[in-house]
Amino acid sequence: MKQVMILLPTLDEAEGLAKVLPRIPHEHLARKGWEATILIVDGGSQDSTEEVSKQFNCTFINQQGRGKGAAMRLGFLHFLKSECEALVMLDSDGTYHPEEMVRMLSKLKHADVVVGDRLRGDIDPDAMTRTNYFGNHLLTWIAVMLYGTPINDLCSGYWVFSKFAISRLKLNSIRFEIEAEMYTSCALEELEMVHVPIRYSKRLGEAKLGSVKDGWNIFRKLLIRRIFRTPIEAQRGEGNLTIR
Repeated sequence: MKQVMILLPTLDEAEGLAKVLPRIPHEHLARKGWEATILIVDGGSQDSTEEVSKQFNCTFINQQGRGKGAAMRLGFLHFLKSECEALVMLDSDGTYHPEEMVRMLSKLKHADVVVGDRLRGDIDPDAMTRTNYFGNHLLTWIAVMLYGTPINDLCSGYWVFSKFAISRLKLNSIRFEIEAEMYTSCALEELEMVHVPIRYSKRLGEAKLGSVKDGWNIFRKLLIRRIFRTPIEAQRGEGNLTIR
């Protein structure tokens, strides 16, 4: 059996996590030759997120400070130290459908990275505001214009990576600009990316993403990585995924 790590960042996501974890398709994954382990990286939840995680035998670790980017990078470090061959990352708020990871993992045979594509997939009513829908299209268009590497949904929170791909990423994002930086690193490292249309649903619990501020930070990250290809941490030899 091949080993796959399923990485979910959390911050007061007990409601969503309780709906997502039972839907992890362990049996379907096993039929395809994958044995899954689940890693929860938590940013200091004050609700019952940790208790829910333990109910489903997840590995639960606390990150230093908060921020999705910092959580993902910490999770990537744990993945690189593990025996797992592939990593699936998705949000824990119920917006993404765990059942679709089987189809996404199957595409890893022909690519280094698989990206779940909401914008060409099926978006449920009220799952995405008009502002966010327009902003996602605009940021995706800007990313392709700057880097020349096709991507259909820059801000998707549903990705699958090979171990080789994670080992090549150069990241230092703290917040929601992490997906944009993952794309820029994939493009600069010339990793093979494919896109899979997915379903996107309305989130459970309180939203953490702010449309304008986080959209600006994503745009700024795209520009910074176009000028400075490698984060300063990697230039100093402190590791591409060093948490600071």
